[in-house]
Amino acid sequence: MTAKKKIVKKERIGKIITLANQKGGVGKTTSAINIAASLAVFEYKTLLVDADPQANATSGVGFDPKAIKTSIYECLVNDVKARDIILETATPNLYLLPAHLDLVGAEIELINQPNRDQIMKRVLEEIRKDYDFIIIDCSPSLGLITVNALTAASSVLIPVQCEYFALEGLGKLLNTIKIVQSRLNPNLEIEGMLLTMYDPRLRLANQVVDEVRRHFETIVYETIIHRNTRLGEAPSFGKPAIMYDAESKGSINYMSLVREMLQRNNATNIPEAAKEFNLVPEAEDPTSLN
Repeated sequence: MTAKKKIVKKERIGKIITLANQKGGVGKTTSAINIAASLAVFEYKTLLVDADPQANATSGVGFDPKAIKTSIYECLVNDVKARDIILETATPNLYLLPAHLDLVGAEIELINQPNRDQIMKRVLEEIRKDYDFIIIDCSPSLGLITVNALTAASSVLIPVQCEYFALEGLGKLLNTIKIVQSRLNPNLEIEGMLLTMYDPRLRLANQVVDEVRRHFETIVYETIIHRNTRLGEAPSFGKPAIMYDAESKGSINYMSLVREMLQRNNATNIPEAAKEFNLVPEAEDPTSLN
């Protein structure tokens, strides 16, 4: 009689990272999509949570928000289980908890709910250990849904664009993070600050990089996301950049960023499947933004 082979279930990391910045146009959704997709390419099971009523993260990975019947809105307002509505994307290891325009009304509907700041935490806690990483894309605001996302998170990643008003509003965001840490989520950490939309031809962009690094020092990632036409094109095809053009500068930037993130999280194993992607860009061509 042969003994049955014991199946050991892999324990998932279960880390929740919220991308937040109340300033619009900083590359937040682009970063959420491409960080999640890059983690998936590194063979980490990853869930992308679209917590923005614009639902750009949903469309950016290939789903039509108008066709979404059940979304994160129903999870927050009607106690629908997230596990029942998660969608599998075309990118292996990448899953989506979608959004719909209905989410715009969630803040009003939750306003009188007890422990209204904790609702997203309860929704995600049930599925947290199903994934290695859960990436939450927030709307450009510091409203109730964003506070929920910060309360649910292990850490917050802050995209900062390399433009004139880069530091504008960061103080307010950091103050909100401190309030959440003191009142709602004492374990919330700052994952890092990510410099985005960098054009090496502009003196101003280089000045912003220097200033952000001087102000925030080690929490700023070494990797910088360049302005890149492929990053702008990919969402219109419903694909992350790595699936649209793996050799573009944007894809290489985000793969390098995720490797840096994994090193910071002491998760440094790079699987064979990811080694085919060249993480070292060619010599910088200041005229090329492709």
